[in-house]
Amino acid sequence: MNSVIVRRVLPPVLLGVLALIAWQLVVQLAGIQPYLLPSPLAIWTQVQLIGPLFVPATVATGTNALVGLVIGAVIAILIALLASRLPVVDELIAPIVAAVAVVPIVALAPILGSMFGATSETPRRVIVAIVVFVPVFINTVRGLRQVKPVHRDLMRAYAASNWQISRTVTIPGALPYVFTGLNIASSLAVISAIVAEYFGGLQNGLGSRITSAAANSAYPRAWAYVFAAILLGVVFYGVTLVLERLASRRRT
Repeated sequence: MNSVIVRRVLPPVLLGVLALIAWQLVVQLAGIQPYLLPSPLAIWTQVQLIGPLFVPATVATGTNALVGLVIGAVIAILIALLASRLPVVDELIAPIVAAVAVVPIVALAPILGSMFGATSETPRRVIVAIVVFVPVFINTVRGLRQVKPVHRDLMRAYAASNWQISRTVTIPGALPYVFTGLNIASSLAVISAIVAEYFGGLQNGLGSRITSAAANSAYPRAWAYVFAAILLGVVFYGVTLVLERLASRRRT
């Protein structure tokens, strides 16, 4: 077990350390200005200076991302279940999903901000839910359609109800696809929550702190908040992987 962890964890950690060292050397030797690319040491200095500000900003962005992720994923899974059972719903929802997939955040965020007000977190959560909906829905529908008809016929031969067929055959078979969509959506949730903060509203999240620091030419500080955003994205992705591992163990 320990050897497996070492083989999986040690190589990316070493690669990351080497990349940071190379980054520091390139900035110092080439004399790159901070407004172009701050050095890792300068960024780490800012992390230490503004460390107490990281927690509330990260919590604000993380809360919006989490709420939007849950809402978008639940709606996507429920509609996918209907679309997989009812061809009419499938035909109706397909063009809507295609339209939602190409909606730009930069156009949607100001509109939602005007609708719900500048002091509301709802626009950011709605944006996250919209962004999350597409990958979860597409992957869930694909998973629900992977079940072979012979398996359903066998369950009907045992006089199983539609709910029993869904609970024992359809949904368990689709779980790997559902978690593939959630893995993609977890990262998109953090990204969309941060991008949504660029367009006004409460100045309490990582996105607003990044834009504020960049506007004041405090580029190492902006990169420090980017570092916090990266950590938040890793946490979201890691949690979905843990949930997937727990679900797969429960199935076996």
